[in-house]
Parts: sequence; C-alpha cells; structure tokens
Amino acid sequence: MNGNTFRMPARRLATVAAATALAAGPATLAGAGSAHATGDHGRASATVLRTGLDVSLLNKTVNVPLAVTLNEVQAPESAEKTALTARLDGVDGGKPFSVLRADVAEAKATATAERSEGSTTLARARLHVPGLPLLSVIEVQEVTSTATCEAGKQPVADANLLGPVTVLGKKVTLTTGGTTDVKVPGVGEVRLDLSKEETTSRTAAATALELKVSVNPLDLNVAEVEGTVTLAGATCESPAAPADEAGQPPAKADAPPADQDAEPAAGPAADVKAQGARTGTDLAETGGSSSTPYLAAGAAALVLAGGGALLLTRRRRG
Repeated sequence: MNGNTFRMPARRLATVAAATALAAGPATLAGAGSAHATGDHGRASATVLRTGLDVSLLNKTVNVPLAVTLNEVQAPESAEKTALTARLDGVDGGKPFSVLRADVAEAKATATAERSEGSTTLARARLHVPGLPLLSVIEVQEVTSTATCEAGKQPVADANLLGPVTVLGKKVTLTTGGTTDVKVPGVGEVRLDLSKEETTSRTAAATALELKVSVNPLDLNVAEVEGTVTLAGATCESPAAPADEAGQPPAKADAPPADQDAEPAAGPAADVKAQGARTGTDLAETGGSSSTPYLAAGAAALVLAGGGALLLTRRRRG
C-alpha cells in the first residue's frame, strides 16, 4: 500500500511535468500580443464650387480668367459660406457680380490615423456667369458628395443629386454615368456630367456635378464664357494601415536558470520562461525550431521525475 502510494504520485508527477513543459511553450507564444504601430494620418479635401472659366470681352481682344472657389477646405477644416461674388475688370465696369448663391453650402474634411473623409452639401443653389445676371446657368435642389478612406479598407466614393435641375431656364433630367447636353439658342450650351466617382486602393474622389459651359451673352460687354464648373467635390487618401510588430514574450529578470537540482514541478516552468525570452536566431542557425526548448524541458522533467520515483522505490524496499 505504501509502495503504491509513493510510486503513483511519482508517475503522475512525471506525466504532469512533461505535459506542462510541452504545453507551456505554445501557450507562451500565443500569449505574446501583437503591437500595432500607428500609421500616418490620411488626407481629405472638400469643395462646394470651383470654376475654371475664360471670359472673353466683346471683340475677343481681352480674355479674363474667372477662377474662383467656394468653401474649399483640407483636413481638418470645415466651411459654410453660402454665397460667392467676384469682380472682373472690363465686365460691367468692374462691379461685383454673383457667382453662386445657396441656402446651404457646407464643406467638411477630417483626417485621423484610422480614417479620412471629405464631404460637401449644396442645397437650393443658383450658379451665374458674367453676362447672364438674371438667368442661372444651373439651379439645383440638393447635391452631395462624400469620399471615405479607412485604413486597411477599400475607399468609398459617393455622389448624389436630389430633386429637380434647371439649366439655362430649362428643366432637365440627368442620366447617371453619362452626359447631358442642354442648348438654348441665342444663349449658349451646357454639358453636364452627373455623379463622377473614382476609387483606387488608397484614394477616393466624388463629384456631384461637373459642367462644361459655353455661353455667348451679348450684354455687359461679354462676348463668350467658356470653361468648367465643379459642384460638390470631395477627395480622400487612406491613412497608412497599422503594421504588426513582432512582440516578444516577457521574461522575468530574476528568474534563475533551470538546473538538475531544481524541484521537478518548478524546474520546467522556470526553464520555459527563460527560453521564451530568447529570439529564434540561434535556433535557426543550429537547425532547431522555436519548440526545441520546450521539448528539451519536457524530457528533462521526465528524467528527473523518473529518477526520483526509482530512488523512493529502492529506499522503500530496502
């Protein structure tokens, strides 16, 4: 009875010690958390209106550019100005004239290490060009655009036009993904592109409306106005995706190295902690793998436990 009492704990102790040494290695590696490096901030911009128009005076001897913007912002910034006026030398005596008026004209751009976004909203807006003070080039009920870029995800671009659209006094129906031409005799022509959306692996751009304008008013000493107008534009660029850094399992500074004199239950545990703090460079050079220390510790524990059990048995018999 007493002999079995000593032998059974010794065998169990050997089994438990070996299992602990073999299982502790993978557990230690699995418990080493991955650190994430914070990426660079992304970029974003938003513009309610941008014009690139060339205004020719009556005899076309003088060309005056009309390049103006309303609520053009870059992250992190926002703007809500709802009206834009301009002055051009030689046009209506240099008096200011209205380019755009709207009830709502918002532009917002944000950028963090995780996400960047540009967005615009334009509601109940009327666009004018020199020579047409009473007739709007275009009137829109509401247009919006959003460009969203998240780290590690596909960028998204979205542009929408809501409600009716009037071009040079005519109500029109716009087609998605195509162009619409509006011609008014004696006034001019406007070509519209609706909802232009572009994305790459890290960027997105959305434009609610892009107009190609060609009008020829005969008053205010203006012969012709040509160029482009962009309404509700937004862009973004993704922040750098977080990079995983190889984390190392923590090692106790005061943990003594395992030796043959250590107790069977404590020796493998201490040896596993010390091995877990090493890098795998020397193991790779000798042909070993990251599990080699744990297998060695398990074998050592098995030998020690078996020897202890044998010694106890002999003493008991003697």
